[in-house]
Amino acid sequence: MSTKDFIEKDYYKVLGVPKDATEAEIKKAYRKLARENHPDANAGDPKAEERFKDASEAYDVLGDAKRRKEYDEARTLFGNGGYRPGGAGGPGGAGSFNFDLGDLFGGTQGGGGGPGGPAGGFGGGLGDVFGGLFNRGGTTTRTQPRRGQDIESEVTLSFTEAVDGATVPLRMSSSAACKECSGTGDKNGTPRVCPTCVGTGQVSRGGGGGFSLTDPCVDCKGRGLIAQDACETCKGSGRATSSRTMQVRIPAGVSDGQRIRLRGKGAPGERGGPNGDLYVVVHVDRHPVFGRKGDNLTVTVPVTYPEAALGGEVRVPTLGGPPVTLKIPPGTPSGRTMRARGKGATRKDGTRGDLLVTVDISVPKDLSDKAKDALESYRDATAAEDPRAALFKAAKGD
Repeated sequence: MSTKDFIEKDYYKVLGVPKDATEAEIKKAYRKLARENHPDANAGDPKAEERFKDASEAYDVLGDAKRRKEYDEARTLFGNGGYRPGGAGGPGGAGSFNFDLGDLFGGTQGGGGGPGGPAGGFGGGLGDVFGGLFNRGGTTTRTQPRRGQDIESEVTLSFTEAVDGATVPLRMSSSAACKECSGTGDKNGTPRVCPTCVGTGQVSRGGGGGFSLTDPCVDCKGRGLIAQDACETCKGSGRATSSRTMQVRIPAGVSDGQRIRLRGKGAPGERGGPNGDLYVVVHVDRHPVFGRKGDNLTVTVPVTYPEAALGGEVRVPTLGGPPVTLKIPPGTPSGRTMRARGKGATRKDGTRGDLLVTVDISVPKDLSDKAKDALESYRDATAAEDPRAALFKAAKGD
């Protein structure tokens, strides 16, 4: 409905009440008309349905005190709905309006109602007045496309899959258009327009200050349509649970507990709306050898006491690749960490982190007689050295 149509329509006449009718009289008249012309009671009668829509439209305005006041003021401004392009006297004749309606309602042109104009200057035109009255800028609100729901799923990866990335199958259940009724909600595919919201999927209510608020219609659940013979599968909603399996690529370098967002892979939208998103929560199994710190992998490598004391070279395993050889400097203590560059987890840019190698001096449980003799000789040779002397000195505060 355009702004022009709104000005010319006499809602008081539609409801059959005088202009000074009380709120109770307006409500009573509307209920009577709605009951007589409701589509459920007049199946197949388009005229009755049209009268029902007109009555609903009239009550939507006159039933709200603020909107009724704005409506009365608008009609008074334009001679009680007497706007007629060209007027009774033709172009330039009596009652002629020689200006573009777009200038008046556009909100950007001065025109007759612009600042300093003959009408006294409505700042920004009258678009704000009628925009607030209709809450739809002079046009009927159409049922808008609806975005599909977001879906959340979980996947468990091996340690190696998480580091290198993997493509995994995911079976998901989500809401989609019912296949039995093609998303109409009606068994025969012929739903009717919701009489409450007149197909818009929304209803307006006064929000104060001359504004109106819109809410989803409770009768049609915001769809704008009501099934005449509800589909047994979707119970008239037009949506049903659909299961599907899709291959999802998990990027390299994901960590345990990470939540990945895949745009447009969620539930299908309605009425041409975009799909929702898919959120995948990743769980990563432990590895028997390797650990992880961010983009770096970790591994603990046992070394013998002679290797730690005298220095040497040790072979270190890598994840999915050939071993690397690390040099152990003489006098390396247990717990020291060294770095094998480029042998860690894959980063987002395709490069790899490092492998952090921690030295763990291995103490043998069983010694041969020869080994015992050698260790005893070493003990005697280093008897004068007390590795705990500095500890006791620090404890005394010396």
